[in-house]
Amino acid sequence: MSITRLHVGKRLSEVAIFNGTIYLAGQLAEDVSQNIEAQTRETLGHIDRLLAEAGSDKDHILSCQIYLADIKDFAGMNVAWDEWVAAGNSPPRATVEAKLARPEILVEIVIVAAQK
Repeated sequence: MSITRLHVGKRLSEVAIFNGTIYLAGQLAEDVSQNIEAQTRETLGHIDRLLAEAGSDKDHILSCQIYLADIKDFAGMNVAWDEWVAAGNSPPRATVEAKLARPEILVEIVIVAAQK
């Protein structure tokens, strides 16, 4: 079996697909001047786009890991998450506080999903 990679860069691929399972690299907002809700919405939009490219969607998410620069942003992140998550298909999820790559990044999300 082979591995399919999408958006391959020098350091990472945005997507790896193996045996019907899709692994996304950590996704984050490009406009990091925004607040937590806006950064989360933008990040979730990137996830939607990458899952579609890989033959899936948010209904097929198997697990989600959310990293917050400051856990005080948990409620604000959840506002955007609750608007986005597929009703009846909310995936297993963990949310932790972590030091992210740059101080202006407030949220990073990692997804594992099944292909349709």
